[in-house]
Amino acid sequence: MCGIAGIISSNARNYQEEIKKMTDSLIHRGPDSSHYEFYDNAALGHRRLSIIDLSENGKQPMFSNSKDECIVLNGEIYGYQDIKKEYAEYPYHGESDTEVILAMYQRKQENLIHELPGMFAFAIWDNQKKQLFCARDRFGEKPFYYAIGNNNEFIFASEIKAILATGLIQPKVSPDALSHYLQYGYVSTYQSIYSNIYTLPPAHQLIWKEGKISVSRYYSLPAKDRMISLSDAKDEFLYLLKNAVKKQLIADVEVGSFLSGGLDSSSIVALVDEFLPQQTTISFGYDHKDNELKYAKEIADKYKTNHIEVHEKKEDLVTSLLKITPFFDEPFADASFIPHYEICKAAKKNLTVVLSGDVGDELFGGYHFYTVENKMKQHFSYKNIMAQFGLKLYQKLRTTSFITQKNIQYNSILDFHLNAVRNDFNKREREHLGISSDYLQPYSFAPDTDSLNDIMRTDLENYVPANMMVKSDRMAMANSLEVRTPFLDLDFAEFCIQLPDQLKLSNTNDKIILREAMGSYWTETIRKRHKQGFGLGVKNWFAEENLMNFSNDMLKNPNHKVFNFIDFKATQSYLNKDEKHWNLLQLALWADNNQSVL
Repeated sequence: MCGIAGIISSNARNYQEEIKKMTDSLIHRGPDSSHYEFYDNAALGHRRLSIIDLSENGKQPMFSNSKDECIVLNGEIYGYQDIKKEYAEYPYHGESDTEVILAMYQRKQENLIHELPGMFAFAIWDNQKKQLFCARDRFGEKPFYYAIGNNNEFIFASEIKAILATGLIQPKVSPDALSHYLQYGYVSTYQSIYSNIYTLPPAHQLIWKEGKISVSRYYSLPAKDRMISLSDAKDEFLYLLKNAVKKQLIADVEVGSFLSGGLDSSSIVALVDEFLPQQTTISFGYDHKDNELKYAKEIADKYKTNHIEVHEKKEDLVTSLLKITPFFDEPFADASFIPHYEICKAAKKNLTVVLSGDVGDELFGGYHFYTVENKMKQHFSYKNIMAQFGLKLYQKLRTTSFITQKNIQYNSILDFHLNAVRNDFNKREREHLGISSDYLQPYSFAPDTDSLNDIMRTDLENYVPANMMVKSDRMAMANSLEVRTPFLDLDFAEFCIQLPDQLKLSNTNDKIILREAMGSYWTETIRKRHKQGFGLGVKNWFAEENLMNFSNDMLKNPNHKVFNFIDFKATQSYLNKDEKHWNLLQLALWADNNQSVL
């Protein structure tokens, strides 16, 4: 895992100082070494976290055998050994997965992207074509940002802070991105918080040539569901997941696993046991009665892992926020980033690579609100105009059920999902704060408003890359740790995406396919478990005096930088020690962290 950076300009050799500033700002992503390479028109930089081919042969920027191409890569190409055999004519100098991409490029040029698995963000400078080819993985596991500098330079990097470090751009806050953040608590995966710094969306490629930028989608989620029985699905599910785990265990350093004691992480640990004689597992828990450490220990004992428990007393929350939030570069309100940082920090003491059980909920139907949406769809009032009219009259006399209320309030389950689930500020509230923009992100498919599977697909293209993968990448990289996500293996993920929703959830059960395929690998206690959140939640945190004082210092100060973007008076009505308050606090903290450029 690494940090990449580059400046494309007609006099690129003059940008040595800027490239060094860029890579210096990314030292947390790659503390092992820093390297640069220069052509007349391209300056490339790299920070290295050594994982595969620890020798000098694995260092980047990496030249091709002809020196006509040079690559910088952040990520891992899973199964690269098999790909290497298909490109055996290339004269390899080392054993890294990075070099395999160069071999593929020489034969297939940009078309290599259709065959490239794994998590990645990379850029290849082709000196013959005077062209830069960039791409980002299908599910947005690795980040890629770019901008146009004051002198028309094309600047790219793994993180926004590296672009800002050049001093070649004065960022401007995007009202669209601000609106999306206030609504959902994170910036869209199609934007950055700045209107003049761009993100390359997941599953997209970019070509820069002669000052022109072309961005295009190279991959779309499978849009149709499969017809398959539960028994056949179980067998294929297990086969594909085992293969995914096996591929992601390849490294020249030890690979461990996060273990929460939930169904997803327990499944990963169980399958790792089939490939490694001994594995290290790491669990995190706040010291309160509802933490999950006891469940994690059950699985650790079952598979005799080298188990590490991290006990967090949740002290000095403000110090944690000040330490952690600068790693995001953008406002980010998912409160679980704090425990996530702590478990990554603990893992790094023993490991460089860790497997995670992330994205199981989106693939198998694990969230409670998916069940709610299923019940809404099956309720007699769903899209029934006459029934809803009668129920509107009835609820003036008596309280109706939650399902009834939501069917009356929203046009469809998709409308409910996008405008009620994980929402902080609705459109009216955002306008009250002075934000009139209303950004809607595009999708690679046309969602059926009545399809539960399409709701899960929207989460895979919205919430997963913009929230979950941002949290995973930034918190891991803040601690120079690589996190891998076996559930996002392309073959496995595509299989799960296409499973009919009745194999994922019903009104009484969730993650049906996972429970059926993996139940025998768990303990009895784990089999009976349903989803539990990570941490105590913001309402508990606001009970702490130091956090409230910290909040008051920023959000009750009309001269604070954040009030250049939102209305001070309106803000005061939302400081109620809840998720909205937390959202605004994180926005103010982001403004504080970036005062020098705002």
